[in-house]
Amino acid sequence: MSPIEIGAGVVLALCSVIIILVVLVQESKDDGLTSAIGGGYNDSFYGKNTGNTRDAKLNRMTRNAAIVMFILTIAVSIIHGYLNK
Repeated sequence: MSPIEIGAGVVLALCSVIIILVVLVQESKDDGLTSAIGGGYNDSFYGKNTGNTRDAKLNRMTRNAAIVMFILTIAVSIIHGYLNK
């Protein structure tokens, strides 16, 4: 394995740990079917999800870590293919 593959593997492991921790910290949204049928309270436009709230920041962190992990996984597989030819 090349140093690039080892470094990318470490970054992938860190991304996966970050995703796991951030998802565990987030609040569960147990609206489920009851909210869909009964027209439950939805405060996502003005209330809870404005962008400065804790939930919005955790959602952004999750999204960004998943994007980095996805791109890095594709890059490592391409690099691995070129190095093993």
